[in-house]
Amino acid sequence: LPWFWIAVMIICIVIESCTFSLTTLWFACGAFLSIFISLTPLPFRWQVLIFAVVSCLLLILTRPLLLKKMQERKESRTNVDSLIGKKIQVTKNISQFSKGEIKTNGIIWSAESEDGSEISEGTVCVIVKITGNTLTVKPENK
Repeated sequence: LPWFWIAVMIICIVIESCTFSLTTLWFACGAFLSIFISLTPLPFRWQVLIFAVVSCLLLILTRPLLLKKMQERKESRTNVDSLIGKKIQVTKNISQFSKGEIKTNGIIWSAESEDGSEISEGTVCVIVKITGNTLTVKPENK
């Protein structure tokens, strides 16, 4: 009987590795527990019941937590986000109708003013926001 539960566990792991749905993973855990339960004199129907209850409880109680943790990892900040709040110097004038340029870490970025005002070359600014490859800046003294 332990071989039956080993087979169930392997099948669940294979399905989970193909789907990444975090569903059959909990049934694999239930099957793992059932391997040890099958070594006792407990009848097979009770083993199946314990397998189903444990697997469903794991699915209901732990899957949402794991999904939330995985979502948090996806939303982690990137290296570009570390530029926000950094002081930089404008290398090409920024006007209301045209983007200027700034240079930070050896990279030239398109830049626009936060409030649409003109910012002249050489002005020290703070990066407020990043949209695509354009940095939104405001003069440091504002």
